[in-house]
Amino acid sequence: MKRLSNRTLVHSVFQFTILVFGIAASSFSAAQSFPNKPIRLIVPFAPGGSTDIIARAVGDALGRQLGQPVIVENKAGGGGSVGALEVMRAPKDGYTIGMATVSTTAANPAINPKIGYDPVKDFTAITNIAATPNIIAVNPGFPAKDFKTFMEVLKANPGKYSYSSSGTGGIGHLQTELFKSLAGVFIVHIPYRGAGPALADTVGGQVSMIFDNLPSSLPFIKDGKLVPIVIAAPKRLAQLPNVPTFAEVGLAPVNRMAYYGLLGPAGLPKDVVDKFYLAVQKVVTDPAVLKRIEDTGSIINVNGPEAFAKETKAEYAVYKEVVAKQKLQLD
Repeated sequence: MKRLSNRTLVHSVFQFTILVFGIAASSFSAAQSFPNKPIRLIVPFAPGGSTDIIARAVGDALGRQLGQPVIVENKAGGGGSVGALEVMRAPKDGYTIGMATVSTTAANPAINPKIGYDPVKDFTAITNIAATPNIIAVNPGFPAKDFKTFMEVLKANPGKYSYSSSGTGGIGHLQTELFKSLAGVFIVHIPYRGAGPALADTVGGQVSMIFDNLPSSLPFIKDGKLVPIVIAAPKRLAQLPNVPTFAEVGLAPVNRMAYYGLLGPAGLPKDVVDKFYLAVQKVVTDPAVLKRIEDTGSIINVNGPEAFAKETKAEYAVYKEVVAKQKLQLD
């Protein structure tokens, strides 16, 4: 066996060191240069819903902070799963991220074992952005304008009325089913491809009611095109002081708010995650962005990667239990 001379050995070690240093320097440079092209922000629902509203409220400002345009793209379908799958399959470089909702990270995966992704393992949590109340609102033609009468009408007419949702397995679907089971009423589920179309048909009278995120419903409530009945929130809202919470009417388990955050595919580099998180922290201090989000009834809740990962994991566990207890299945 031929022995290497000291000079050859030193030269080989030197070359190896240069190679390792070059790779590390290249990775560092790539991280430092991110982003150097436009970023896609996938909204897993149709335009007009709450997720779309929050995404567009922060998108432009996020782009200004990062120095590259953030382009909002709506990828609706499957209760949010179509858009979520697109994010999961995206390159792990930060140029495609998505909006995370309770529907996509908890409710839909809980009811659909064939959804194609694990909400805990297949994504990188970046940060929550905001939390918002959910509300049951009815078309003005519905024969009730308050919770007491609402319950009387539903109990007297099982199966006569229908409710719309953003899709089977979405938060509106599962929260309504939880409400139905606890309240002892039966309402027919009509799923749509997002909250926007669901709202349109509820306002139009094709469907009697909707269990929706407040941001997308509030403009119709203010215009008198929807009537608010009961809300999922920690306390009554200043915008709707006469609307009781689910806790007030004895249905505390339904009293859950929704979150809107950012996520990327699993394995997103920490440096990239940190850049997004820092940028979002700055974005929500912009008075215009803050006002736009808070005017919808949402509350700013930028909590960072670790806290948001724990939040989504906990919510997933809650809805898995709801599905099991209520024996819910896909239509």
